[in-house]
Amino acid sequence: MIRVGVIGCGKISQVRHLPEYAANPNVQITALFDMNLERARELAAQYGATAYDTLDELLAAPDVDAVSVCTSNATHAEATIKALEAGKHVLCEKPMAITLEECEQMVACAEEHGLKLMIDQNQRFAKAHIRAKELLDAGRIGEVLTFHTTFGHGGPETWSVPGTGSWFFDPKRAAMGAMADLGVHKTDLIQWLIGQTVVATTAKVTTLDKRDPEGNLVGVDDNAVCIYQMSGGALGTMTASWTYYGPEDNSTVIYGTKGIMRIYDDPAHSIVVDLASGERELYDVEAIQTNDNQTASGIIDAFVECLENDTEPAIPAASVLPAMRAVFGSMESSKTGTTIKLS
Repeated sequence: MIRVGVIGCGKISQVRHLPEYAANPNVQITALFDMNLERARELAAQYGATAYDTLDELLAAPDVDAVSVCTSNATHAEATIKALEAGKHVLCEKPMAITLEECEQMVACAEEHGLKLMIDQNQRFAKAHIRAKELLDAGRIGEVLTFHTTFGHGGPETWSVPGTGSWFFDPKRAAMGAMADLGVHKTDLIQWLIGQTVVATTAKVTTLDKRDPEGNLVGVDDNAVCIYQMSGGALGTMTASWTYYGPEDNSTVIYGTKGIMRIYDDPAHSIVVDLASGERELYDVEAIQTNDNQTASGIIDAFVECLENDTEPAIPAASVLPAMRAVFGSMESSKTGTTIKLS
């Protein structure tokens, strides 16, 4: 039995971490902490756990083997490193952290203490993405030449706290907006899908529409458009947006030397492959999660499984570092108006 604590009791804990831990027969939720103590107490009563007044008290609890870090972006590194130093395995929400140095410190700390550190890049777990990767690895559309991958919806206020008063729009707590919320997902995904890493980025990361209660543009980005040059020669775009005021878009289109693959781009079919020969292949795999259609992510079960079997996490933190380098490089590219080459 894996005994779990959850750090941060906001929306992502309420709709994913807590219910998915509760649904796993090999998990006992034992501890919760949130800056809003009343919220932590209410959820603790619901799940039969203990609500702690401080993070340090939770991490000192002997009945906690592992934790989920579900706090605001700016505190991911601090909470993760504290948990690892306290001997707890960690599942951390994305974005991994708000600087590359923090990300690298998290990986080093986990290695130093011999503990598991997994990052919630759940796009890798979407069934159509898994099938698409199998087809790409098998060379179904040949060598990848170009791509465009998109993640856009109406913003966090459409599924979390109404309005722009939540931490998502606070530059001190969030550091980044749509790029951290959505861009990190699709950056990680495209690298994983095609087996190439971003080696250079030319980006525009900006705020176009989201406004605070006083009518001023918020202090974090609501749109990001990035041109990625990949290690294997592919070239493509990644778009993240909080201003898609209509259906959510979580599509990826990949163009190869033998055909085109469309993933979550056709409302009728999860994957559509159009080959140069004129042949069309349709794959009907599970529909992707949206904010309005939440299903089990698979992340929680995979994290628990690696703890039970003492195996490497399905998404080890080190594997997410290339995506984070691309994210921070894109922020720098937008700021300087130059192409940023990544080491």
